[in-house]
Amino acid sequence: MITASPKPIKEIIGLVEPYQKILILGCGTCVKTCFAGGEDEVAVLASALRLGFKKKAGSIQIEEMTIERQCENEFIQEAAAGVARNDAVLSLACGAGVQALAKRFVKDVVLPGVNTTFIGIQERPGIFTEECSGCGNCGLAVFGAICPVTRCAKKLLNGPCGGSQKGVCEVNPDTPCAWHLIIERLTALGRLDSLRTYIPPKNWNTSLSGGPRKLIREDHIL
Repeated sequence: MITASPKPIKEIIGLVEPYQKILILGCGTCVKTCFAGGEDEVAVLASALRLGFKKKAGSIQIEEMTIERQCENEFIQEAAAGVARNDAVLSLACGAGVQALAKRFVKDVVLPGVNTTFIGIQERPGIFTEECSGCGNCGLAVFGAICPVTRCAKKLLNGPCGGSQKGVCEVNPDTPCAWHLIIERLTALGRLDSLRTYIPPKNWNTSLSGGPRKLIREDHIL
């Protein structure tokens, strides 16, 4: 999932201050899971903003709404009336959701309420780790479903650097060595020999390094 963290309330107040009527629009999928943008977070932020503007002797009208996903027009349409009623939209979706709203509502102000962080998983309640860089050419089959491009600090593709100690990365002692995990998993699966094949330098043209990307599924185009 895409993870995100709330922007500081002072920053958000600065963003919405020029407007009298604000729609806080939550997203009910990824950012809800990481406690940044679901219904509960919309309600908490709305209360914080009302209190903040009361202390500043200012006034603001806040409408609260959450839709299933802000990255799909089918769900975005549900917010159309709410967007029309307000001066600006404070989106609690990831950066993709913010931009999808801006494309749909071209004459309306859309502001980000969270900082998009990474594609990751929930290790345990309240702790999320980055697992995927969206590089566009997945090699997880080779590495036992553990990504060295993302999880190795040096992005090494042909084995560990030699600097890790006791399975811990030398760059960050709080991070497990990705190659230690890869080797352990492949050993347990009886597939360690798969690492004997040399992997050439990665072609980064399929990643963001090649500019904004587009996915085209011709079998789904109407």
